[in-house]
Amino acid sequence: MSILDWLILIGTLLAMILYGLYQSKGQQSSDSYIMAGRQMPWYTVLLGIMATQASAITFLSGPGQAYSDGMRFVQYYFGLPLAMIVIAAVFVPLFRKMNVYTAYEYLDQRFDQKTRLLTGILFLFSRGVSTGISVYAPAIILSSILDINIYLTNVLVGGLLIIYTYMGGAKAIAQTQKIQFSIILLSMAFAGYLIVNALPKDVNFQEALFLAGKSGKLNVITTNFDPRDKYNIWSGLIGGFFLALSYFGTDQSQVGRYISAKDTKESRLGLLLNGFVKIPMQFLILLLGALLFSFYSFQKAPITFNTKAETLAAQQASVAYQNLKVEYNLLTERNKELSANIVALKGTPNPVSLQKNLDELRQTQKQIEDNRADFQKIIKSNNIQAEANDTNYIFLHFVKNYMPMGMVGLLFAVVFLASWGSISAALNALASSSFLDFHKLVVKRGSFTPREELKWVRWHTLGWGVFSILVAMLATKMSASLIEVVNALGSVFYGVILGVFLVAFFIKRIKGTSVFIAALIGQVIIVVIYIYDLVGFLWLNLIGALLVIGIAFIIEEILRNKRIEKV
Repeated sequence: MSILDWLILIGTLLAMILYGLYQSKGQQSSDSYIMAGRQMPWYTVLLGIMATQASAITFLSGPGQAYSDGMRFVQYYFGLPLAMIVIAAVFVPLFRKMNVYTAYEYLDQRFDQKTRLLTGILFLFSRGVSTGISVYAPAIILSSILDINIYLTNVLVGGLLIIYTYMGGAKAIAQTQKIQFSIILLSMAFAGYLIVNALPKDVNFQEALFLAGKSGKLNVITTNFDPRDKYNIWSGLIGGFFLALSYFGTDQSQVGRYISAKDTKESRLGLLLNGFVKIPMQFLILLLGALLFSFYSFQKAPITFNTKAETLAAQQASVAYQNLKVEYNLLTERNKELSANIVALKGTPNPVSLQKNLDELRQTQKQIEDNRADFQKIIKSNNIQAEANDTNYIFLHFVKNYMPMGMVGLLFAVVFLASWGSISAALNALASSSFLDFHKLVVKRGSFTPREELKWVRWHTLGWGVFSILVAMLATKMSASLIEVVNALGSVFYGVILGVFLVAFFIKRIKGTSVFIAALIGQVIIVVIYIYDLVGFLWLNLIGALLVIGIAFIIEEILRNKRIEKV
């Protein structure tokens, strides 16, 4: 990077840290640290909800996801608007009426302490691991910029986040998220403009979309019903609805954002607007990936976008790598010729020639995919210490090699800001839950002064920060798209947690012991289904919720009959 890029990157990050520290002044108790005094307006709630969900993974891995698999991932969000309506109508007024600090506190009042503890454990594990993976995303960038060990960058990124969140609390997080997310959206929009501007002079935006569409990258809607297919309109509307219902309705990292609002109206407004803004935003992020695919159809793409993997493969598996590279170079040159032919033939009265080129292009693209897959096998079979799957590096590669001076530093800063916005909120939620739902409840219930509570919540924040760094270390061994991993992990646990809350809200006759046992059994079944890959992960949310409700009904009837027999 240039000196200007470094100045922009460091200056942006330092300014955000200083602003967060400024906003953290005056904290005297855990109430201000956890709930920001319950004074947040709707627009702060909206930006906080979006910034918490849209981590660095969204902006780093999202374009790569569309480049590799097309835009069908956007269907994952189709159930979101309906989920926001249900949460605004049911969840928000109940949480505010009970005046709870965490979502799981409500379960103690509705059921019993053991149910509260169980759901708290499921949340802490799933959110803690997801947060660690989110730490890994910006660490990839820092490792790429500085060309240093990924384990060291995990510590650097995690360390900055710990300082930022330890001092900040909910108020600082909410205030900085507003600025962070505004910068992020403007920068990503400008990145889209630069991608289009970087296309060959005789290729415009419409022609780039045409090529991406003919290559299968604009597959926004897929209507086939296949339970094992991860992304189609049915899994998005049904599975996505239950995932969003659980994530926004029961995950403390999101619940904490809207129950800190001034009143119920402000909470609802922030949630509902999120439901209508999120899909267009995600669509545009994925569209960047489709445009990148067209760009790299004219500007030869590397055999892997992870430059470290290619360097190590050339050193440690030279013969196999060179053979693949020769074949790959020939294929990509032909791909460039065919892409140019198709754009030139578009709109001309020569459909036969256009179709012939399209057929050959698809065949060539399939050969390129096979060649890239063979390269990934070389990485794995030779135990080369680099990520085989390069989905998370595609957008990063474009930023590093084709962005103008100054914009590189800003876009790298954007990914860091996105990570800080989501991870700081997650760490705050983890610390709040582990202190309020476990430490204070079990160890020393009700005997803390306000200042002691603030001290302990900060210690919990520090502990979860260290845990996230450790998970980020393990995440370096993953070879999947980070955005898929995080969402799949959430789906394993969210359905069961949602089932517990649905019983709490709507089925008053079921007691704590029944739903506790049902949650345990349901979670085991969901893990088995996930391990054996029986259905696409979005369906786990619906299955988990239904399992808890159904099993709780059966157990409650058994226990009720036993009580009648004793009488």
